Amino acid sequence: MAVMTEPTAPPVPPADGGPHPDSARLADELSSVAGLLMRRLRTHSARSLLSPTQRSALSRLDREGPMTTAALARAEHVRPQSMRTTVGYLHEQGLVARTPDPGDGRQAVVSVAERGRTVLAEVRAAKRTWLTHALDTQLSPEERALVAEAVTLLGKVVEA
Repeated sequence: MAVMTEPTAPPVPPADGGPHPDSARLADELSSVAGLLMRRLRTHSARSLLSPTQRSALSRLDREGPMTTAALARAEHVRPQSMRTTVGYLHEQGLVARTPDPGDGRQAVVSVAERGRTVLAEVRAAKRTWLTHALDTQLSPEERALVAEAVTLLGKVVEA
């Protein structure tokens, strides 16, 4: 004799306004997968010989434009002394240029040099090549369409 069970209703959000149980679980899974994806992308861009901190600072300068070392340190959430070391290395490698700050001669404005743009383009190309290959070989066209939808939705989450 078959046992009949009641269909289960979707979880009800907590009355106290706390997170929905499904959202909390999804947040944990998303955080884990995003971390793994970022590690894989870093692995495939490691050929640049820049540390993740150096790549991040160089990328921010490329995206946001020239800024002082202090402003870059604040944006990257690191101590100014640490950022001075990072910028010093990037400058020694010819990846950034320093010019005197017109408003404060004690400071320098840091910008991406042409060689820095070339290195960033190589890093981005390596990441894109790996990820394109992974998407093409691991996912069906239908799954790739779902990933495209998810990317749009995740963009909304990032903006929250």
